[in-house]
Order: sequence, then C-alpha cells, then structure tokens
Amino acid sequence: MKALKLIVIAIVLFLANPVQAQISIRLNLGSPPQWGPVGYTHARYYYLPDVESYYDVQTSMFIYLNGGVWVHRAYLPTRYRDYDLYSGYKVVMTDYHGTRPYSNYNVYKTKYAKGYRGQEQRSIGQRPGRGNDNRQVMQKNENAGRGNDNNQGRGNSKNEGKGNDKNQGQGKGKNK
Repeated sequence: MKALKLIVIAIVLFLANPVQAQISIRLNLGSPPQWGPVGYTHARYYYLPDVESYYDVQTSMFIYLNGGVWVHRAYLPTRYRDYDLYSGYKVVMTDYHGTRPYSNYNVYKTKYAKGYRGQEQRSIGQRPGRGNDNRQVMQKNENAGRGNDNNQGRGNSKNEGKGNDKNQGQGKGKNK
C-alpha cells in the first residue's frame, strides 16, 4: 500500500513539474509618446536627427551625448528646450534590438543629418493645446515655395496689387 502511494505521488509530481516549468515571457514595452510617429508601436528607439539624440520608448528617456558621454534623461538638453518634438522628424530604428542605439551613431549622424526629412510622418496624438499638428504641418509644407508668406505673391499688403498707393493711378480719369 505504501509503495502504491509513493508511485501515485511520484506520478503527480512528475506531471506537475512540466506545468511549473512553463514560463510565459512578455516584453513590457512602454507606450510610444504622443509625438511619436504613427504605425510603429513595436519600435523601441527613435533617432532624432535635428537634435542628434535617441529616444527610448521602453524607458521614456532621451539618450544624447553630454560632455562626450552618452546619458539617459527624461528631457533633452537645455539647448533644445524650444525643439518641437511633434514637427521634428523621427527615424524609427526598426532594425536595432540592443540596448545601446548609439553604437552606430556616426552612421546615423551621416545618413540622417540635421534637417533630414524622409517620408511624411503623422504624430500619434495631438500637440497639447494647439489642435491637430499634422494638419498644420501639412499645410505649411504644401504652402512652402508658393509665395504664401505674408505679403508675397497674393497682394496682401495694403498697397500691393490694388492701386491704392498715392503714386499709382486708380485706372479711372486722367493722371495730372
């Protein structure tokens, strides 16, 4: 009888072991920031060419050079305090899976120099307090080079294109 009990207990323990050995692995990635580009929810890093920095989505930290050392901070350096993350271009690092995105910094810095603009990007969310930034950026880009700045090409100034200046005739009567 004791031998039967030992065999049953051994079988139960044997069958219980594989159940305990199963481990569920879940990667807990942070949420992308509202200024992040749409369509890349699984990417961990962005490279920000205009500020030569990286953003780690998982830790919500910026990574940048500070005195020759790569630092992780919740904010950009003060020299970039006016930088607009919503309109700045983000290079999504879909091909990098390590913990030091800056390991190829010279390649990224050369390939994506300051001012780099790839395909049009839309932000995940809206810029706080300013409405839909994507629409504003698209309008800005569409109007670039069309003479739509204040008084260029549309005759928006008081005297431009309307004949209201003292020295311009109205098109009626005789000029003396």
